[in-house]
Amino acid sequence: MGGFYLANEYWFAVFQLVTAMLGMGATLTPGDFRAILREPKAVTSGTAIQLIMVPLVALAVISAFGIAGGVAVGIALIAAIPGGTTSNIFTFFARGNVPLSITITAVTTLACLFTTPLILDFLITQYMPADFAMPRVQIMTEIALTLLLPLVIGMVYLRLFPGSAATFSKWVVRASLLGILMIVVGSASSGRLDWQAFGLINSVLVAGLIALLALASWLICKALRLRHADRTAIDIEVVVRNVNLGFMLKASLFPAVIGRPDPIGDMVLLTLLLYGTLQLLIAVALILRGRRGAKRGSGLDIAA
Repeated sequence: MGGFYLANEYWFAVFQLVTAMLGMGATLTPGDFRAILREPKAVTSGTAIQLIMVPLVALAVISAFGIAGGVAVGIALIAAIPGGTTSNIFTFFARGNVPLSITITAVTTLACLFTTPLILDFLITQYMPADFAMPRVQIMTEIALTLLLPLVIGMVYLRLFPGSAATFSKWVVRASLLGILMIVVGSASSGRLDWQAFGLINSVLVAGLIALLALASWLICKALRLRHADRTAIDIEVVVRNVNLGFMLKASLFPAVIGRPDPIGDMVLLTLLLYGTLQLLIAVALILRGRRGAKRGSGLDIAA
């Protein structure tokens, strides 16, 4: 299994990402994006936080603690990718503004076609080998084919087959979860998930990153006096990153080679896996906080 996975790591990541985006697309209609016009302040604020604040927090963490190598690249990938598709579901459970969550997810997903290579170039070029060149065109092409195209196909499916779209979305999302499982099992069987080598300090740094993102988002949203439901949606959107895209970009930028150690690529993978696990735990806390705030405030700007 390990050798087969290493030889096909990129396609495992592509399968996982494409199925996740198909599932999301099958839940979206053009009407969902009208929230951009109805709530310009919340959408603009949430998008700016995603595209500006998140990379700046990542840069601060990398610089303040002198992080280099695969962990720095992993943190940069986390900052460069848009919010995850599951953020919309978590926002629903938290009684947040679901249309706002969907809109920010869609806008940042479209924007990442251009912003992801720029953010990566800004954050990690200095940590890469001297002969490394950021493959901007390749990254943009892969995002278009594995992120945006499946999203559009899913939306077309909903348009043509509305009666079965919910079932279709459910099964392809389950397939994407199977894809994550295959990535974890394949990486473990190939000996690449060496948590001891990753170390406690790096684990604490990744945990600190996610805590800082949650705190910074909450403070900015409070300062902007956004409604509680809007703050909940944005906070969850900031924390829950599209780690699926991170896996695909990692496989593209640092492809595994059988018989050849890859300390940078392995550390990137471990960083993404750890963040993906921790973001679920933080999301649970945000859901509980959001539900408590919704009970107390009925959409007013109150303390959560």
